[in-house]
Amino acid sequence: MLALKPEHLTQYELVVGMEVHAQLLTRSKMFCRCATDYAGSPPNTRVCPTCLGMPGALPVINRAAVEATIKSGLALHCEIAETAVFARKNYTYPDLPKGYQISQFELPLCEHGYLDIELPDGSSQRIRIRRAHLEEDTGRSVHEGIFSLVDLNRAGVPLMEIVTEADIHSADAAYAFLTKLRTILRYLGVNSGDMEKGALRCEPNISVRTLEQKARGEYGTKVEVKNLNSFRSVRAAIGYEMQRQIELIEQGGKVEQVNMGWDEAQQRTVLQRSKESSHDYRYFPEPDLPPLVISREQVEEIRATLPELPDAKTARYTGEWGLRPIEAETLTSEALVAEFFEATVAAYGNGPGQPQRAANWITGELFRLLYAGGEGQDLRQIADVKVRPDQLAALLKLVDDKVVNPNTGKKVLEIMFETGDDPQTVVTREGLAMVSDTSVIDEAIAAIFAENTGELERYRGGEEKLFGFFMGQVMRATKGKADPNAARQRLQELLDS
Repeated sequence: MLALKPEHLTQYELVVGMEVHAQLLTRSKMFCRCATDYAGSPPNTRVCPTCLGMPGALPVINRAAVEATIKSGLALHCEIAETAVFARKNYTYPDLPKGYQISQFELPLCEHGYLDIELPDGSSQRIRIRRAHLEEDTGRSVHEGIFSLVDLNRAGVPLMEIVTEADIHSADAAYAFLTKLRTILRYLGVNSGDMEKGALRCEPNISVRTLEQKARGEYGTKVEVKNLNSFRSVRAAIGYEMQRQIELIEQGGKVEQVNMGWDEAQQRTVLQRSKESSHDYRYFPEPDLPPLVISREQVEEIRATLPELPDAKTARYTGEWGLRPIEAETLTSEALVAEFFEATVAAYGNGPGQPQRAANWITGELFRLLYAGGEGQDLRQIADVKVRPDQLAALLKLVDDKVVNPNTGKKVLEIMFETGDDPQTVVTREGLAMVSDTSVIDEAIAAIFAENTGELERYRGGEEKLFGFFMGQVMRATKGKADPNAARQRLQELLDS
């Protein structure tokens, strides 16, 4: 690709609308009783006449999937329809056994919502949600050499599609939207958020327009990018496609409305097929399913089950507990982490400074140990750690009570992380209790002075920066167990004597 000139980036605006498909965490499929736990199952074993599209098999609506979609719509500030209608979306593809997909078109479950996101520069933006509707997933095509095989275990799994307005104008905004949406869906317990497993799939519709077109309210031709299996790929694909389209226009070409795939190895988009429009699918109401009638009482019952969502938690952590925004946002980025933090605070206390100290230890030392294995930064791993929240709280109390100093406390946490032992047990067994006895500290300092006479003369000659050297030697001599404040005070007194 040709390098864009800086002025090109100011003459064009990027416009992105997002389509997100989220598999819902139900036990059975959307229109039949087949299990949705198909991972690891032999191909085409989680199927029945309904999801295979056999003649005469009739669909039955999965109530849990409907409720999960309404719950998601409420979390995204959507209007919940009083009547929603399933429709047939007609197209022919090997992994679509019926020859059509049961979806929703003109009357979806949820419409006119929004999601507020935070951008890297500190500003915020509202991304409007056009609709969130319910449909069934397709099967999966597996390509082996010159052959293409079809596995229909996934066919019929409940799928929620969330469609945004074209409100996204940067790759960073797209990334922020997707990460926040995934967090909300995980909080609700309706989706795992695992993009690499296909449980969450997103397809950006990307176009560029000149500032003159923007002034006239016109849009450029959009290109849909598929096969994106990570948020990093989404960001890269948007950046690449923006550059490709601008260069094409600058060279006198024309952007075609097509579906592009993402080549992860070459970090570029590749042409797949021409893009269909809604009329190509020949939508019509599904004759085998009645309209969904959603009472306002049902909506309010579902609303009452909504958990405290990330924005509300962040506001509570900063407002009531005094956390810094950076730690509050990190702790609320995963529901399991927020649960661990709140359980720690419940055991430790929420007095002045206590929640912040707990946050520091979790986002600092505990996360460091969590990621030490190098298997990727998935904060949900916190559910598997051997350290319980009450044990971490007990360790923090030992540090507060000066039973151990902070550095030794980190060593204790490492042992707890490996063994699951209580902190007091570790301190007693390993002999890690803090040394506050000034006679022991004085003895260590005297030995250090004797071994470092040159440095001692230089310090007393005016090189006061050597204080840090001596302090380090004291902590090393006491194996890190000296009370830092007591050691610092005695060291200063003896150096100046």
